[in-house]
Amino acid sequence: MNKITVGNLNTYFGDAQILKNINVAVPENTVTALIGPSGCGKSTFLRSVNRMNDLISSFHCNGGIYLDDKNIYDFDVVDLRKKVGMVFQKPNPFPKSIFENVAYGLRIHGIDDEEFIKERVIDSLKSSAIWDEVKDKLDHSAMGLSGGQQQRLCIARTIANSPEVILMDEPCSALDPISTLKIEDLIYELKKEYTIVIVTHNMQQASRVSDYTSFFLNGEVIESGKTEQIFINPKEKKTEEYITGRFG
Repeated sequence: MNKITVGNLNTYFGDAQILKNINVAVPENTVTALIGPSGCGKSTFLRSVNRMNDLISSFHCNGGIYLDDKNIYDFDVVDLRKKVGMVFQKPNPFPKSIFENVAYGLRIHGIDDEEFIKERVIDSLKSSAIWDEVKDKLDHSAMGLSGGQQQRLCIARTIANSPEVILMDEPCSALDPISTLKIEDLIYELKKEYTIVIVTHNMQQASRVSDYTSFFLNGEVIESGKTEQIFINPKEKKTEEYITGRFG
């Protein structure tokens, strides 16, 4: 079953067209990697899925993006972003305690049951593979954590809201190799409960963590398919040239 279906999507910032006739399907409980050179539209696509681009006044689009067969523009935007969480390229913890970072989304959605909040915070930290590192300092500032820890904390903050989809925009690009490996291991575990779409420039990472891959170039999807097929036997010459490092 497809969790996200995108049909004939075109996006614009003013008169400039960024995405052209995008058709992509994201199966439920899988990891889909978006690859391609800088400026090819990957992040624009990702931000279209939870309507973050709508915050930019010049943005407009046509075509369809569907979450469980429901057009995302038929959702209340707050409800949509609760269902479709986002993890950014650079860790962006709030200047609050570790506990309050994870509890933040619950509180702004009106939840005031402190016992429930505590349970969700603990469960989310455990699911994000950071509990053992922070359990004795939940009242400490999140700003004191390492970059890799901050990113896992941001993932915990995202999943505390019980999303169905997690969008990740190059979540490891600012991290060291050890932290990157922890995030990759975490992604593998998270897909058991969530559908994940990840933008990455790292071909090895895409091949390691994803089940499906879409190759973007100049605002178009050149090829989509199972990751193994895309990397071992691509159908399109441009895909082969990008994967083998001939450009990009």
